[in-house]
Amino acid sequence: MAERRRLIVVSNRGPVAYARDHRGERVARRGGGGLVTALRSLVLHHDVTWVASAMTAEDRSVAEEAGGESFPETARDGSVYRLRLVAHDEQEYDWFYNVVANPTLWFIQHYLWDLKTSPSLDHGLHHAWAEGYVPVNHAFADAVVEELDREPGAAVFFHDYHLYLAPRYVRDARPGARLAQFVHIPWPQADYWGVLPVEIRRAIHDGLLANDVVGFHTGRWRRNFMRSAEDVVGAVPDWARDTLGYEGGRVAVTATPISVDPGEFDELSRSAAVLAAGRVLAEGRPEKVVLRVDRTDPSKNIVRGFRAFELYLEAHPEMHRRVVMLTLLDPSRQDIPEYAEYIAAIQRESRRVNDRFQQEGWTPIDLRIDDDFPQAVAAYKDYDALLVNAIFDGLNLVAKEAPLVNERDGVLILSENAGAHEELGDWALSVNPFDVAGQAEAIHRALEMPAAERRERLEAIRSWVREHDLGAWIGVQLEALDTEPLPVQS
Repeated sequence: MAERRRLIVVSNRGPVAYARDHRGERVARRGGGGLVTALRSLVLHHDVTWVASAMTAEDRSVAEEAGGESFPETARDGSVYRLRLVAHDEQEYDWFYNVVANPTLWFIQHYLWDLKTSPSLDHGLHHAWAEGYVPVNHAFADAVVEELDREPGAAVFFHDYHLYLAPRYVRDARPGARLAQFVHIPWPQADYWGVLPVEIRRAIHDGLLANDVVGFHTGRWRRNFMRSAEDVVGAVPDWARDTLGYEGGRVAVTATPISVDPGEFDELSRSAAVLAAGRVLAEGRPEKVVLRVDRTDPSKNIVRGFRAFELYLEAHPEMHRRVVMLTLLDPSRQDIPEYAEYIAAIQRESRRVNDRFQQEGWTPIDLRIDDDFPQAVAAYKDYDALLVNAIFDGLNLVAKEAPLVNERDGVLILSENAGAHEELGDWALSVNPFDVAGQAEAIHRALEMPAAERRERLEAIRSWVREHDLGAWIGVQLEALDTEPLPVQS
């Protein structure tokens, strides 16, 4: 058994969300998002204090009852950890989340801006930064400092783009603290950071470089960060050791792709909810199914995926009535205009393709927009081709989850700009996310691939994911936290 560590995990979304049930009693529901799933095993094996935003009205009540301090909470598996919910000013949090974090930082880091027309960074962004992103990060940092004073030997593990400034504030308050941050989304090339005002881009890089360790999913994102840190704030890269010299210290920059828990998906695939969903999906199933499972996020490239399927149907009329693109989408961030507009574009494109090709008893695109994870897992088991054509993606866990449980030797079609491509590209059909003709050809190739090759590719992906699982990823992160900072080279 590995030594138990004292850890302070810091993320915007927490491991539980509180609400009231129909009887008016308080209930704690598992928090949403892949990050919560990825980190929950830390709670089982280590002494964890988790600092997160109070997301719901009941969260805020819980935080108030705790006097703003951490309190013990019990995970579903019975392990006990401490939870601290930071109740932000509602207006500050709105500016932080709905103006700066999403969509500005998310759009920059996924290359989503159409630069000839957007963004136009007016006073609203500057105000949201100064009056939203900065104070929310300060609030997180203040909470971390108080927890460090309670547990002086704890290491701090920040997560994602919501918290780029907090490490600097903690470092200034507690210079000897051991800090790490993992960025779960892409890191764009240095020039793209020039979209942001200079003071904002410098603060982001300076905040991240206050950590001892900065982690990414791929070597590609790590290289981009090291180059942009050099260009934006003058950090000095040591490419042989993957470190950056900055302000007299040295920051380790790691590349470790996150993964999933294979045992969890094995169990899920046999669960009553998934089996029931599978029976529903099997009703009227055509000969071939092309599957995509995504959030309704512009980075997922759903509209181009429909266009690629249209080109496939155009080129292969013999497949009419024999194939369906099953599209299961989880609605995402609908209070942000760009996301609401994108879901409308998804619906329009689906309707257009269906209007062109549908026949009595056959609708080529089966679009379902709903938060229904059992249905998604059931579909994972039953696809012939899985389309993951993201414009850019930090990793993409669907590309790892679905092959684990697939029962039809399904073929993975994978964007070369998804972080998972660095691991799985040798066994997937690689596509350029902007080349819809190439994606149409990949769909054809996947559906016509000989059975032996299909099985060989799927088994290779499955073996890789089982060997490089979530536990292995967590182990690497903790090892990096335990490693003493390297000295600066003279």
